[in-house]
Amino acid sequence: METTPATTLNTREVFYPGHRTFEHRLQVPLDHSGHLLTRSEQEKLPQSIEIFAREFVRAGGEELPRLVYFQGGPGFAAPRPTSVNGWMEKLLKDYRIVLLDERGNGLSHALDATRVTAVGDASLQAAYLSCFRADSIVDDSEALRIALQGAEPWSVLGQSFGGFCVTTYLSRAPHGLREAMITAGLPSLYRPATDVYERTWQRTEERNREFFERYPQDEEMCWRIVRHLADVDEYLPTGERLTPARFRTLGISLGVSDGLETIHFLLEDPFVEIDDVQRLSERFLAAMSSQLSYTGMPLYWALHESIYAQESSGATAWAADRVRQTLPQFSVPQLSEGSQGERELEERMRAAGFGFRFSGEHVFAWQGREDPALRALAPAVEILAQREDFPPLHDADVLARNTVKTAAWIYRPDMFVPFDISMETANAIKGLVPIISDEFHHDALRTSSDQIVDGLLAAIRS
Repeated sequence: METTPATTLNTREVFYPGHRTFEHRLQVPLDHSGHLLTRSEQEKLPQSIEIFAREFVRAGGEELPRLVYFQGGPGFAAPRPTSVNGWMEKLLKDYRIVLLDERGNGLSHALDATRVTAVGDASLQAAYLSCFRADSIVDDSEALRIALQGAEPWSVLGQSFGGFCVTTYLSRAPHGLREAMITAGLPSLYRPATDVYERTWQRTEERNREFFERYPQDEEMCWRIVRHLADVDEYLPTGERLTPARFRTLGISLGVSDGLETIHFLLEDPFVEIDDVQRLSERFLAAMSSQLSYTGMPLYWALHESIYAQESSGATAWAADRVRQTLPQFSVPQLSEGSQGERELEERMRAAGFGFRFSGEHVFAWQGREDPALRALAPAVEILAQREDFPPLHDADVLARNTVKTAAWIYRPDMFVPFDISMETANAIKGLVPIISDEFHHDALRTSSDQIVDGLLAAIRS
């Protein structure tokens, strides 16, 4: 890994009840290796960006080793804990915890449409966005490690996409790692995105069935809502029309432990009657906006499929939608067909043994037209979707010779990260200890912190 040196670290101590906390800021190159951008792109884009990390140290733990946490996503800042509990409380007994804002998020050069479109045309914007993938995040982490502790390696924990980053770290800079822990986040080393989405759509189908078996009354409510949305213009607080297709993306909540209940309670009482006319309530529309809008997290959409993109796997080309089109139960009528299109779909689905179906953790090109937070980014993201020459994120040869103590929780019910692909990768990383659960969902680090942390520590210390 060739990198351009980062500049001086700036650190300040900040009061936090019961803990010492340090805020670290470091200027790093936009393109560490100098190989992500052309010379012309380098001249037009920022040469460097500032990254940010917040470090927590329990009283008396100043001599403990550091552990860096990689957040899931892409497109989310590190946690901002108002109280230290859960997995953090557990791990602070053994580590100083560094919460890294992955570049493009939080206080690490956060990206939104305003900042991205300011750099130039869509082609330059796409080049800019390509510098915010896992390879660059790992290079940032290495720059921060060297600035904080020189040659001494540190430990890492990655949840979901954060685990993808850890896998990239094991490939690019294993010398920087003391030990590596992963929860719900082992990527394929070589498969195209369609291989991933064939599996996630299948798990989404299973989770839909589970939801409607638990709450059968909600199925008719879902059909009623999409019929209504197909005929009536209902607007979210962010200003755009809520369409039947967008409503269906609520199903991403099915992938977490309490997601079935989250959706069920949202569907309790969505309609109001005004002068004998049925409308969706403002309360319901506000809840939909909170669940569905990409305001504040546009990178989740903009970079989502690119986390699977490598030269060996080709263009992602809206892989989730391409797979969806092969699965009749996930069909979505054209909006121009109105409620009749939804009625005809319902009849076909019932005749085929299916019912209403939500999508899962899947992004679509049409979201770039519907969501105001994404519209300006859509041309650049389309360029990324068609790009065929992304550099590799993983090195199978390096991973096959891995010497870093590594453990990974892998959840059979995971709707977001396919179990069999995770196991395939686990078997390709020398020395990785897989911890398999038949019960946990994708968010088990949050919901079952003690058991997850205990399992990881036991595995890497065995």
